[in-house]
Amino acid sequence: MSKRSVCVFCGSRKGQNPAYEAAATELGTALAEHDMRLVYGAGDVGLMGAVARAAQAAGGETFGVIPDHLVKWEVGKTDLTRYVVTETMHERKKVMFMNCDAVVVLPGGAGSLDEYFEVLTWRQIGLHEKPVFLLNAEGYWTKLIQLIDHVINEAFADTSLRDYTTVVDTVQDLMEGLGATGR
Repeated sequence: MSKRSVCVFCGSRKGQNPAYEAAATELGTALAEHDMRLVYGAGDVGLMGAVARAAQAAGGETFGVIPDHLVKWEVGKTDLTRYVVTETMHERKKVMFMNCDAVVVLPGGAGSLDEYFEVLTWRQIGLHEKPVFLLNAEGYWTKLIQLIDHVINEAFADTSLRDYTTVVDTVQDLMEGLGATGR
């Protein structure tokens, strides 16, 4: 059986609530402890850096993908198990998604929203069946969940759209959702 890989989309900033970085660090550690490979945006800043450093510190395998134009801005983390530089953002998302078994979205900004909505749309139109999780640390994604419900209530999407994302409040709940057992 091959190692499971989890793609983590998250902020290149830490945000103002220390709980977001704590969740990223806890997630990186948990992935490594459950022998799951971290696939992420290859940055060494913000929540991206926190999740990767934690996975590395716990002995985990890391796969980072970064577009050339963000190597300096996001401080490309070249000491990963695998470090890939792409030409475009779209190629970055594709490589990350093609190299994972599940997607997790931590708090983040416009880039994280773009990544989430792209994989959600791909699921909606039948391009994949990979599980997608929103880690709702400190209620960060609550308004996004309400927006998705609004889109459904206004008949711009079928109710199945809500079923394509599993919302979890803690890393422990996330790991259970990913099928991790024990520590």
